[in-house]
Amino acid sequence: MRCTRNPHAATPAGMSTQLPVRVRRDASRSSGPASTGSSHAGSVAATPLHAAQPACTWMRLRARATMLSRHSNAARPMRILVIEDDAAIADAIGAALANAGHAVDRLASGRQADAALRDHPYDLVVLDLGLPDVDGAELLRRLRARADAVPVLVATAREELEERVRALDLGADDYLVKPFALREFEARVRALLRRRTTRGVPELALARLRLDLPRRRAHIGTEPVELTPREFGLLEALAARLDRVMSREQLIEALCSWDKTLTDNGLDIAVYRLRRKLDGSGVRIRTVRGLGYLLEAAGD
Repeated sequence: MRCTRNPHAATPAGMSTQLPVRVRRDASRSSGPASTGSSHAGSVAATPLHAAQPACTWMRLRARATMLSRHSNAARPMRILVIEDDAAIADAIGAALANAGHAVDRLASGRQADAALRDHPYDLVVLDLGLPDVDGAELLRRLRARADAVPVLVATAREELEERVRALDLGADDYLVKPFALREFEARVRALLRRRTTRGVPELALARLRLDLPRRRAHIGTEPVELTPREFGLLEALAARLDRVMSREQLIEALCSWDKTLTDNGLDIAVYRLRRKLDGSGVRIRTVRGLGYLLEAAGD
């Protein structure tokens, strides 16, 4: 199975794996399908699945997971839309976001971006104002007119005070002037995502497992756990739906971008490797045949 996207949306170009130290403005410039239908939100066979778990252990685990279930806006890794018509800049920030473990979609057209924002849920939008067809400020105005509260980081060459004030008044959450250092860009992204996903609480604790969501790091006790971006995204998605099944289709949709695919075999490999790394954490990934996977308390 492969992740599919809207056939009418342009497929973005591939991302560069080389990150420049700074993103510079080009002096020549003048200016998925929606989430899979079934959510499987309810618990599956609640009594037989958890009958073997100690009640006190399970209740503590559920209580610690309540923070994420209350504050997360989606049970999936962060999906970010980059709207930028300068290919070099889009390559750099797209690669930086992908290396941080986020699913990244890229578009260079304001019209295509407007359609994508209507059809797909995003956790963050990185918006250039100087787009070739629809001005970024107009795109932002339309977004807020639909009462869409997705955080928007404006990254633009327009440095005038009036432009900054206008964008912030239209509903931008942050404003960054090109050229900018990638480290600053990444810090601003982390701050915006932290506000969206945890309302300022950056860590999730499940038994002995701790997840640092903004920095995308994991620890078992005090020991760091080396996770790939895909493995962290998988763990984050399952942790956000603790004790609830996520289908294979939902996980594949959460873990891939428009220009990348994830096969069933690739998902199985990621689950297998993550299971091994969670040994001793107090939680485990259970396969629910015919439905998908869920994260639950490990047995004694």
